[in-house]
Amino acid sequence: MLKIMKYLEKSAGMILVIIAFLMIQATCDISLPDYTSNIVNVGIQQGGIENAVPEVIRESEMNRLLGLVSEKEAESIKDEYSLLDKNKLSEDRYTEYKEKYPVLEKENLYVLNDSISKDDMENLDSIMSKPEMILYSSENDKEQSDAMKAQMLSKMPAEYAAALKDKDVVDIILMMDKEQSSAIVEKMYEQFDSMPESIVSQSAVSFVKAEYSKVGIDLEKLQNSYIFKTGAQMLGIAIVSMIAAVIVSFLAARTAAILGRNLRSKVYEKVMSFSEEEMKEFSTASLITRSTNDIQQIQMMSAMFFRLVFYAPLMAMGGIFKVVNSNVSMTWIIAVAVLSIIFIIGILFSVVMPKFKLVQKLIDRLNLVSREIITGIPVIRAFSNQKYEEARFEKANRELTKNNIFVNRMMSCMMPMMMLIMNLITVLIVWTGSHGVDTGAMQVGDMMAFIQYTMQIIISFLVISMMSIMIPRASVSAGRIMEVLNTEPRILDPEKGKAEKFDDTKKGVVEFRNVSFKYPDADEEILKNISFTAKPGETTAFIGSTGSGKSTLINLIPRFFDATEGEIIVDGVNIKNVEQHELRKRIGYVPQKGILFTGTIASNLRYGNPDATDDEIRDAAEIAQAMEFISTKPDGFATEISQGGTNVSGGQKQRLSIARAIAKNPEIYIFDDSFSALDLKTDAALRKALKPKTKDATVLIVAQRISTILHAEQIIVLNEGEIVGKGTHKELLDNCEIYRQIALSQISKEELENE
Repeated sequence: MLKIMKYLEKSAGMILVIIAFLMIQATCDISLPDYTSNIVNVGIQQGGIENAVPEVIRESEMNRLLGLVSEKEAESIKDEYSLLDKNKLSEDRYTEYKEKYPVLEKENLYVLNDSISKDDMENLDSIMSKPEMILYSSENDKEQSDAMKAQMLSKMPAEYAAALKDKDVVDIILMMDKEQSSAIVEKMYEQFDSMPESIVSQSAVSFVKAEYSKVGIDLEKLQNSYIFKTGAQMLGIAIVSMIAAVIVSFLAARTAAILGRNLRSKVYEKVMSFSEEEMKEFSTASLITRSTNDIQQIQMMSAMFFRLVFYAPLMAMGGIFKVVNSNVSMTWIIAVAVLSIIFIIGILFSVVMPKFKLVQKLIDRLNLVSREIITGIPVIRAFSNQKYEEARFEKANRELTKNNIFVNRMMSCMMPMMMLIMNLITVLIVWTGSHGVDTGAMQVGDMMAFIQYTMQIIISFLVISMMSIMIPRASVSAGRIMEVLNTEPRILDPEKGKAEKFDDTKKGVVEFRNVSFKYPDADEEILKNISFTAKPGETTAFIGSTGSGKSTLINLIPRFFDATEGEIIVDGVNIKNVEQHELRKRIGYVPQKGILFTGTIASNLRYGNPDATDDEIRDAAEIAQAMEFISTKPDGFATEISQGGTNVSGGQKQRLSIARAIAKNPEIYIFDDSFSALDLKTDAALRKALKPKTKDATVLIVAQRISTILHAEQIIVLNEGEIVGKGTHKELLDNCEIYRQIALSQISKEELENE
C-alpha cells in the first residue's frame, strides 16, 4: 500500500491543506461539549453567572465580605474594583449607572474593573467563593445560622448577648476582635474544604445572583443573554467545523480521484508496453479488473483515509485530554469502552479478512467467464450449449455472491454491536455520574460533556478499527496493481540515446538471419534457424500446415515477440537496436482476425495515418474492395462502427482492416492470413489492385490458399518451424514435396500444370 502512495507526491501540498483543515475541524468538534456544559451549568443552573466574582456589589455587602478575608486578600479584591460614589458622580454618569443599577439611588456600589485579566479573575474567584458562601448561608440557611449564632452568644456576657440577638451571624463575627473573628472564619473555611468544590461554587454564585437582584439587575435577561451568546458561539463553531469538513471532503475526493487517474494512466502505459507474453501471463479479464475495480477500491479507501484516518486520532487524543482534565474519576469507563470495541473488531477482523482477500480473485474469475461467454455467444448458440454456460456463469456468480454475503453479514453485525456498546456506556456514565451530581462532586453539564467526549473517543476508535479492515482490503488491490506496474516487459527499447537509425539505402529490406524462437515456458522451439531476405517490390509468402509457425514468424518483425536466437534486420538495422515506435511506423500490419474500433469507417481507416485525406482513404477502400459495401451505406465513410465491428460481416471487417494498412502507406506490408474471409473473386481483384500500390514496398503474406500466393516472387514453405522449401510457385512444385501436396489438396493436377 505504501508503494501506491508514491503516486501522491504531486498532491503533497493538497494533503497538507487537508490535514490543516482536519485539525480545525477536530478542534471545533472537541470544543463543542464544553459549550454544552456551560449552557447547562452556567446558563441554566447558575442563571448566566459564570463565577463568584460579581460585576457589581453594594458597598455595605463588600465591607461585610472584606471582613471575612485576610488583609492581603482584601487588598487584592479592592485593587480590582472601583467605588461608584453617588455623591461624586457627574449627573450624566449618575443617570447612566442608575438606569443600569437602580440601587445606586440608595447606596454606593463597587464595580469590577473592565481591564481585569483572566488570571486575576481566577484569583478573585478563589478568594471570594468561601466568604460569599458564608454570607449566603447566613441569610438563607436560617437553621444553621441560628444554631451558629446561639453558640457564639452563649459564650458572651448576658448584656452583650442581649444587644446582639437581632444581628445576623456575620455581623456578630465582624463585631468581634480580629483574632476571634479570624479563628471562627478559619474554622468555617476548614469545613468548606471537606465539601465538593461544586457546592462551594454554587453557593457563591447564589450569593452573586441574590446581590444582582438587590442591585436591580434583570436576572432573566442576564440568563437569556448568556444562553444566546453561548449558543451563538456554538453555532459559529459548528459552522466553521462544517465548512472545514466540506473542504476536507472536497479535497480528499479530489486527491483520491487524482490518485485513481494517475494509477489508471500508469497501468494503461504499462499494459501498452506489454508483449504477448505478459498479456498471457495476466489475462485480459484480470487486467480489466485491475484497471477498474482494484483502482476504484484504492480510490475509495484513499478518500476515506484522508478524511478519517487523520481525523479520528485527533478526536481520540483531544477527547482523552479533555476527559482527563475534566473528571478523572470516570476515565475507567472509557477504557472499558475502548477495550470492548477492540475485542469485537479483533474477532471480526480475524473472520472477515481472509474473505476480503478472496473477493478480487472471484471478480477476476467472473469477468473471465463473462468475457468468454459474451464474445462466444454465436458458438454457444451454434452448439446449443446455453445451459452449460449458464451453469458455468452461475457457479462463478454464486461463489462471489456467497463470499460477499458472508462479508456483508459480518460487517452488518458490527454496527448494532457498536451501538449496543455506546448505549451501555452512556447508561454507565449516567449511573455513575448521577451519584456524583447527587453528592455535589460534579454538575449535570459536566456529566453531559463527559458523555459527549466519551462518544467522540469511542467513535474515533471505531473509525480507526473499521479503517484497519478496509486498508488490508485495499492493500490486496494495491498489491495486484503493483504486480502489473512492477512487471518489466521482456521487449524493451534500447537505452536512451543508444537507439540506431534506419539505413534509407536499404529501405523495405527484411532479413532473417538464423532466427529461432520459443515461448518462455515452452520446452521446444517454435521456429528453428530461419533465414531469408524479403525485398522491396517483391511479395514474400509463407505457407505451411497448421502450427508450422507462419504467424509466429511474421509477428517477430513488429516485435510482438523477440527472437530467442539470430537477428532480424529491417532497413539494414537489427530491430532490437531501434525504438519500437519507429519500427512499427514503417509497417502496415493486417492481423489474422480483423479488428475494428468504435467510431466511423473513416476514423478506422485513418487509424494508422490520422493525416490521410479523403481521397487517400477512398483509394485505400477501393484497393481493398471495400467500396462496394461502403457505397451502399447511407452515411458512406461516416457510417458508425459498433464495438468490435459487430455491425459488419467478417469479410467486410477484413477488407476494412486491409484498407487501414493501405491508407498508412507503409514500406512493409504484413498480411497474416488476411484474405481467408474473402471469396476467390474478391481475393483476386484485391491482389490485382494491390500490386501497383505496393510496387515499391515489401509485402509479406501468410496464406492458406495457394491461389493467393501463386504469383509471389518468393514462397517460403514451413514445416514444424523449419524452412523446407523456398522459391517461386513453379520451383517449389518441382523441388518441394510438402508444397506440392498442399497445392494438390487445393487445386487439381491439371490446373497446376496450366498455372
